[in-house]
Amino acid sequence: MYTLRMAKRMLLETNKRLLWKLFWNMGVKGTRSVLAHRKRMKQGQFFPPFLYVSIINSCNLRCQGCWVDVAAKQQTIDLTAMNKLITEAKQAGNTFFGIVGGEPFMHPELFDILAAHPDCYFQIFTNGQFITEEKAKRLVELGNVTPLISVEGNEIISDQRRGRSDVYNKTLAGIENCLKANVMTGVCTSLCKTNIDDLLTEQWVDRLIEMGVLYTWFHVYRPMGPDAMPELCLTPEQQRRAREFVVEMRAKKPIIIIDAYYDGDGQALCPAANGISHHINPWGDIEPCPIVQFSKESIHSSDDDDRSLVDKFTQSEYLSDFRQLAQETTRGCIVLERPELLQQVVEKHSAKDSTARGTALQELKSMLPRTSQYHPGHEIPERNWYYRIAKKFLFNDFGVYNGHDHSKTAAPYIVGATENSSGVALPQAGSSTGCCSEPDVVQLNTGGD
Repeated sequence: MYTLRMAKRMLLETNKRLLWKLFWNMGVKGTRSVLAHRKRMKQGQFFPPFLYVSIINSCNLRCQGCWVDVAAKQQTIDLTAMNKLITEAKQAGNTFFGIVGGEPFMHPELFDILAAHPDCYFQIFTNGQFITEEKAKRLVELGNVTPLISVEGNEIISDQRRGRSDVYNKTLAGIENCLKANVMTGVCTSLCKTNIDDLLTEQWVDRLIEMGVLYTWFHVYRPMGPDAMPELCLTPEQQRRAREFVVEMRAKKPIIIIDAYYDGDGQALCPAANGISHHINPWGDIEPCPIVQFSKESIHSSDDDDRSLVDKFTQSEYLSDFRQLAQETTRGCIVLERPELLQQVVEKHSAKDSTARGTALQELKSMLPRTSQYHPGHEIPERNWYYRIAKKFLFNDFGVYNGHDHSKTAAPYIVGATENSSGVALPQAGSSTGCCSEPDVVQLNTGGD
């Protein structure tokens, strides 16, 4: 039943030219890029098949817990730099690029970037408020782009979460403009304590389907940045509830549901640990992921470093050590679970703070270890065989966790701490029964009162 309903939607509700672009640029060529990545991994080379590029830092909203310097002086990756980046990535087999911000639609050359590469596929992470009817029509003309529009709650919660008024209605207007123009449109939500009960529901998914939305993404709020607001974080139980919901909806609803944290067997993974994705910020700094705001390399050439884009990725000792740390420590998020170990890698390589505010290291030092997507003993396998097959070949850990015992290092097992000779707090191994009874935050003992 799911297969027939989803096929019917794709055939009857989409522009066939756009559907072909999605199938060929993203489906066929994207698959090739992942297979090329797996082949490179066997040779010890990591160049991500999926690059996420923050092309601008500016934004019209002021979201709770945002780690992007949206109020700083505007910085963009211009058309020339983007063309160079994309061209070099295409030479390595890449065709998919996630376009992030800030708010990408505030970039003055956004449409020029998209138009310059009709052989690629772009996903734009946006609040939707700048998508007018005219811009939606332009997206259709291009055909190689899908907007992923964020909805953070009902009218009241949206305004709270996003720091402005009438956010919900303005965002819905952008979604409606896309759907009227027959743009292949997605809707995402950063799940947190204030919106999970409103949006992680079958009623909300049904509404998206009725509107004509083709895909959705429920990702999890990450407490990062100068005003992290950890009180918004989901509890371990709520995180597992979100995973169960996604698996259930995938098996029964005719809408594509994206996730980036689990393989087909329900085992957690980190997309930066297996090298399938890394991030580039508006200043051109290459980062392991958007919330790890430290860098050693840049996409921009200089007298000191004129290497190619691929060489900068594959030869980076910093990125290599980050991946190794993540692989050895946890199947979850190394930033959330063991920030003090990430700090050691940053300091070992003298990686620069790649923010405009210049406080990323202090923010990292102030973090407490907490659980993330890794819940040992509570794996929830995919029930939809399409997702199981796709993940088996194209989205899993690719063997990077093989041989690593996380029971002494991952957050779900941390139940106490002692100090080493340097006064650094180290967690001790706890029960191996999983994380049901563990708190989501662990206060490590640093020798103070």
